[in-house]
Amino acid sequence: MPDHAISSDPAVQAQLDRLTMLSPGKDVLGLTRIVALLERLGNPHLNLPPVFHVSGTNGKGSTCAFLRGAIEAAGMTTHVYSSPHLVRFNERIRVAGKLIDDVSLSALLSEVLDHAEGLEASFFEVTTAVAFCAFARTPADACIVEVGLGGRLDATNVLTQPVACGIASLGLDHEGFLLAAEDGVPDMPPLDRIAFEKAGIAKSGSPLLTQKYTASMANTVATQAGLHNAPLHARGESWDAAVYDGRLHYRDASGKLNLPLPRMIGAHQADNAALAIAMLRHQNAIHIPEAALAAAMEWTRWPARMQTLSAGPLTDQLPTGSTVWLDGGHNPDAGAAIAKTLEDGPPVHVIIGMLMNKDALGFLTPFAHKIGSLYAVPISGHEHHDPLELCRLAKDHLGIAVAAPVADIDTAMERIAGNGLPSNVLICGSLYLAGEVLRANDQAPD
Repeated sequence: MPDHAISSDPAVQAQLDRLTMLSPGKDVLGLTRIVALLERLGNPHLNLPPVFHVSGTNGKGSTCAFLRGAIEAAGMTTHVYSSPHLVRFNERIRVAGKLIDDVSLSALLSEVLDHAEGLEASFFEVTTAVAFCAFARTPADACIVEVGLGGRLDATNVLTQPVACGIASLGLDHEGFLLAAEDGVPDMPPLDRIAFEKAGIAKSGSPLLTQKYTASMANTVATQAGLHNAPLHARGESWDAAVYDGRLHYRDASGKLNLPLPRMIGAHQADNAALAIAMLRHQNAIHIPEAALAAAMEWTRWPARMQTLSAGPLTDQLPTGSTVWLDGGHNPDAGAAIAKTLEDGPPVHVIIGMLMNKDALGFLTPFAHKIGSLYAVPISGHEHHDPLELCRLAKDHLGIAVAAPVADIDTAMERIAGNGLPSNVLICGSLYLAGEVLRANDQAPD
């Protein structure tokens, strides 16, 4: 099943099974199929509320969460399309503030799949069409759309006139797709190519808000913005933000803001929040007062991003006083963000599972010095790094003395609990693994 798309609702599951049979079973970049599919459906993407479109390597999901938090804190409603889901397929499509219900989802999947006959549309393309149909048919004040893969050729890039586009942190990920040679695309260094692909969401007349990047990457983004006639607002130029005195200080041409720090764990979340603020303040379709931006810092949550797990069947296996963090990050930049979060704290017991196409050494290296022990697990239903090989890498390349392959999360928790002492545990390496953990701990996102 693509992306572990399973449902407890029989009607939804029947359509997901049908989708599995009809889709090519892999990620396929390009806009030809999604354009044809949406035309058959009456082009719902042209009838959406004001759209905020977000790309990036890391942080785009959190940026979308801050956008939603601010819009809802202002008393408005917003649709949200994000990926992947963690526990339930419904998490991908939030309609006017609520996860899409099973009755609506099964009906829309059926409708879209009927129209997709013969197109060989991918799992993500069908899901995107379902989301756009749901959003076009339900009133809301805004619409937040997260890019799935890349940007330029991502299925969401059929959006014609977003009120603001944002590019979050940039780094290496999905290299097999985003760095492939392509006619008409000039050769360039890998990180510049990533920037080229992500900046492909730029649209004429739509402000493009960006974070700080290397000079070469920033130049690539600026070039794409110019080619698309998109007004570019780069951090450090037309807007900026900094953390000091325990507050987030933001400034742009409209003035300065003094806001609480995000409650979400991790220094990088201040950067994601700042990008969301910049997107909201460089558009005129909706008005978000300063009070709503402040409230968003406190209210916004985004699961599996240095999330502290609550009491549940999984965490209750550990001695009282233990803390369990869950993070779905899986690339070197995500590892660096984790390292900053763990910097001043005690060592952690790490439980890790990673997909085969991810850079395990690059991910683990930044915080290897904080790892007291490591337990490697498989990721069911997906091609993943052999747990034994992950442990060999941890011992031979990172000097982690205690590293053991185990059958599953429960076994890893039993090993950690065996010392009888309160422990700090980090479960990381994959959003698919994060979904398994949330399911096992009865903590599905809502």
